[in-house]
Amino acid sequence: MRQREATIEINGLSIGYLSKKHRKVVAEKIGSTIFSRELTCLLGGNGVGKSTLLKTLSAFQPKLAGEIFIQGKEIGAYKEKELAKVISVVLTEKLDIKNMTAIELIRLGRSPYTGFWGTTTRKDEEIIREAIRLVKIENLASRMVHTLSDGERQKVMIAKALVQETPVIFLDEPTAFLNFPSKVEMMQLLHQLSRETNKTIFLSTHDLELALQIADKIWLMDQQAGIRTGTPEDLSLDGSLSHFFARKGIIFDQETGLFRVENEFHRQVRLTGHGPRYVMIRKALQRNGILASRRIESEDHIEINGTEIHIWLRETDRYSVETIEELVDNITNASF
Repeated sequence: MRQREATIEINGLSIGYLSKKHRKVVAEKIGSTIFSRELTCLLGGNGVGKSTLLKTLSAFQPKLAGEIFIQGKEIGAYKEKELAKVISVVLTEKLDIKNMTAIELIRLGRSPYTGFWGTTTRKDEEIIREAIRLVKIENLASRMVHTLSDGERQKVMIAKALVQETPVIFLDEPTAFLNFPSKVEMMQLLHQLSRETNKTIFLSTHDLELALQIADKIWLMDQQAGIRTGTPEDLSLDGSLSHFFARKGIIFDQETGLFRVENEFHRQVRLTGHGPRYVMIRKALQRNGILASRRIESEDHIEINGTEIHIWLRETDRYSVETIEELVDNITNASF
């Protein structure tokens, strides 16, 4: 198995916009490393500068200060043709392409190697077939691009990026127009590709919970706090996620590793047990204004034991129920 390598190194980077009369800094003092064989997700609110950062890392937009090294070479030292063999970019805009099949679009990814006429060799065609296999779109190859769904079209664009044979792939909101099952499939595909192809895959996204479950590394981008990076688990444990999303109505739950709607609690109860029933019971009680956790010290106690739910209230009222609906009905009507 190949070991991960530091593909992109960023030192003292400032990003923004520069004109003859104005210099606007969007973010500054950015420093981090992005590795191969990892899926890295950039998270942040609207207008925080995610697109600006992505454009700067892609060399679509000049940096204001600092350094970006890709495979040990400063990005500004690359010629345009060289950079096309180092970085490939998948944008979020929908394509308005007619009279072109999916494989013809994918084939355009070989343009840095095929020259002006775009004539592909046997080796080029082998690379194209392998990309189609990796993305699992054999059934789409002969389809016209304009007949593809959003998810299918996005897979074709990822295959196009793969045939470009770059060590780095940047994606801007790759799940933006997809339904939830397609979002999950897309993120899983990108994670798998980072492993199978040894590539560095870096993307911006608004799909917070998916990113926290699937990404190897998270970049949290905030106008006040700058950028914090790490694994989802480290950012959870050190409080970065809780602080980052500390806004009215949204709470990052360290116990489940997920976000939840903030509730006003008027009761507390000790809840013990494991697995899905523990998570679902806790969720149902929180929705009804009851804070339940194994960490709570309370005489009121709910215990999950197999398929049964045992309830003790103030040591006087003891009974068992089998469904969460029964539990909620009983405990919300009980006098604590």
